[in-house]
Amino acid sequence: MVSIKDIAKQAGVSISTVSYALNGSPKVTDETTARICAIAKELNYVPNAAARSLKTRETKIIGVFLTDFSGAFYGDLLQGTKEILTQKGYDLIVCSGKQSHRMLPERMIDGAIILDETFGNEELLSYAERGHKLVVLDRELLHPNINQVLLDNKAGAMLAAEYLIEQGNGTLYVVTGPSGSYDSKQRLQAVKQAVERTTGVKLIVIEGDFNKSAGERAAARIMAENSGDLVSASVFCFNDEMAIGMFNYLAGKHPNIRIGEQIHIVGFDNMELASYTQPRLSTIDYSKRKWGALAAEQLIKLISGDSVENERIYVTLIKGNSVNTAK
Repeated sequence: MVSIKDIAKQAGVSISTVSYALNGSPKVTDETTARICAIAKELNYVPNAAARSLKTRETKIIGVFLTDFSGAFYGDLLQGTKEILTQKGYDLIVCSGKQSHRMLPERMIDGAIILDETFGNEELLSYAERGHKLVVLDRELLHPNINQVLLDNKAGAMLAAEYLIEQGNGTLYVVTGPSGSYDSKQRLQAVKQAVERTTGVKLIVIEGDFNKSAGERAAARIMAENSGDLVSASVFCFNDEMAIGMFNYLAGKHPNIRIGEQIHIVGFDNMELASYTQPRLSTIDYSKRKWGALAAEQLIKLISGDSVENERIYVTLIKGNSVNTAK
């Protein structure tokens, strides 16, 4: 790989002169700068970004760390993030996995947006203590270099639980997310509070993983525990992916079940596919694009040294409709 030392040798000048020339410094004459740049081009010289960032202490790159890329959830979130970062002159890199964590201590990025449970709280606090700027979307952490932009999970779960309890089925099933998910824990806590305030409601918790297959497994269990096609139940799936998996299972295995009449299902996220289910899936809605955009705005403020306050993304309930699918 060609270095500025190679350019200096061919040009017959010092390394510092090459550095000044390549960075457009007035300390070098236009004639010398042109000659050095021509040699650099001839040698296919590529600047070392890591070395440059050490000198300028910025890369103009922001990292978004995600647990994984599965499902339809992340598109709008990342689009909202990208739009703001582009306006502010930053590029976006999306990361996943333990090995990518080193981008922070090695200062390969100027800051990070975290929606990744593979980061431990102590790890993030240690980065913040060393001056790294972070916005977290999936946990509560207190540090001057960390800002929280959190989804109002409890309010959304309370809306879903209260709506399902009103249907009067007596049994409320919930299908959770992964055990380590902050969002899932917050939603389950709110559901339990809603049930505790209501007499005559039985809560049954089914462990899920935010994937369609978990919704299918939960539907199979619910049908097995009830009287077949005479089932009467309410189900809160902690995301739309699992709710749609439940729809798919019932349509394939129990086509006579009337969703919205015998079984009431509520999801969370209002993904686009939810509007095409028959009947339309009831779900908790919020703007994923706004969530990503706000996270980017808050991170840029942190990097710029501006004051920031923790933010919350608010939610609403979209009610579906019942449809008789009996044949």
